[in-house]
Amino acid sequence: MDLDAQLRAVFDLRHTRIAADDLAVMERAAEQLARSGLAEGALAVGATAPGFTLPSASGSAVSLDALLAEGPVVLTFYRGAWCPFCNLALRALQERLGEITARGARLVAVSPQVPDESLSLSEKHGLAFDVLSDLGSGVAKQYGLAFDLPEELAEVYGRLGFDLQRVNGGHARTLPLPATYVIDRDGTIRWAFVNSDYVRRAEPDDILAALDSLDALDALRRE
Repeated sequence: MDLDAQLRAVFDLRHTRIAADDLAVMERAAEQLARSGLAEGALAVGATAPGFTLPSASGSAVSLDALLAEGPVVLTFYRGAWCPFCNLALRALQERLGEITARGARLVAVSPQVPDESLSLSEKHGLAFDVLSDLGSGVAKQYGLAFDLPEELAEVYGRLGFDLQRVNGGHARTLPLPATYVIDRDGTIRWAFVNSDYVRRAEPDDILAALDSLDALDALRRE
């Protein structure tokens, strides 16, 4: 089963654990975000990836420049460990991590969570790649991905037990769109997936194909 099918299966079961009124709030917020045009305005292929230095789950500082010095980077933004769709997507990437690194690339995931939450996520799912904390979503804003939850949706998340005030270090309502970028060693975005629908995520096969395209381009440059 591909990642999209797994995500859809979880989405289709929402009605079994979420009240109809709360689902209606979630659907209204999703429609509003789609109409906002935020996804269309995010950084796209050909843009220069903004640099950053962020704390990892282990507490060390990780910079994009340092990662790119070693090879291309797969950069993925997710909402947080509280999001079941994010967990599925990260586990799918972990399953293909060997194929990503075999292509000379580094995988790094970024969320607005505090480092302790990132550490718990990494340990729970056995993630062997860097999971970074973008408190306040400053980096997500540079990539054009950050947005604020409507107040009524924030209240729904609270009722569902998602303590975003705590896990996001006081920035409860700011989240990133789901997004994944393949960035070449020159810092140029060569492949991008951005979607306002939090159920949609980049397929690992598509990421690997993008990395293969980078290898082909590098081979042409060397000729």
